[in-house]
Amino acid sequence: MPDHIPLGGEGPIGRQVYEGLRQAIITGLLPPGTALSEKDGSGMFGVSRQPVREAFIKLVEAGLLQVLPQRGTRVRKISRRQVEQGRFIREAVEAAVVRLAAENIDAAALQRLDRSLAAQHDAARRHDHAGFLALDEGFHRLIIEAIDCLPAWSTIENMKAQMDRVRYLSLPDVSPLEMLIAQHEEIVAGLRARDADAAEAAMRRHLREILSSLGPIAERRPELFELEG
Repeated sequence: MPDHIPLGGEGPIGRQVYEGLRQAIITGLLPPGTALSEKDGSGMFGVSRQPVREAFIKLVEAGLLQVLPQRGTRVRKISRRQVEQGRFIREAVEAAVVRLAAENIDAAALQRLDRSLAAQHDAARRHDHAGFLALDEGFHRLIIEAIDCLPAWSTIENMKAQMDRVRYLSLPDVSPLEMLIAQHEEIVAGLRARDADAAEAAMRRHLREILSSLGPIAERRPELFELEG
C-alpha cells in the first residue's frame, strides 16, 4: 500500500480524498483486494478521518470499495456486469448529447476540442497513459459543456468507474492510444460539419470499443475480476 497519495481535484477535502482514492484504484495503485481503513486513508492523505469516511461512502456507491462483515473495507474487484451496464447507459446519454452539440456547438467550443486533441497526441507520443485518460475524460466533458448540460456529466461520472478501470488496463496493448484519438477526431469532424448523424455514429463506435477489450483483459487478468454467474 502506498504511503502517500496526492489529493485529487479541487473543492472540499472529502471530494479531493475521493478523487485521489478513485484515481489510485482505477490505475491499479490500489489493486483489487487491498484492505483499507479510515486510519490508512488518513495517513496517506494527511487529513482527519472524517473526509476519508465521506470518500469511502462515495466509493462504495461507485462500486470501487466494498464493506465485508468482520473483514473491513477492501478495494472491489471489477464487475463485468457493471462495466457493460455503465457503458450502455453512457452511450445513451452521450449519443443524445453529441447530437445536440452538433446542432449548437460554437467556434470557441470547437477550438477547445482541437486543443484537447493536440494534447492527446502529445500524451500518446510520451506514452503517458494516465495523462491520456485524464484528457479523454476532459474531451467528453467538453462536449457536454458545449451544450451547457453538466448534470449529464454527473450522471455519467457516477456510473463509469468500472469502465475507467478496464480502459486503463486496455492501454496500450488492446486499445492503442492513436486509435482512440482517431475516434475522437471522427467525433469532432461530425461536430464541425454540424452532421448530427455522423457525430452520433462516431460517438457510439468510440464508446463500444470497450466491449472488444473487456473479454481479452478478463482472460489475461482473471484475478482482477469478480466471479459472476
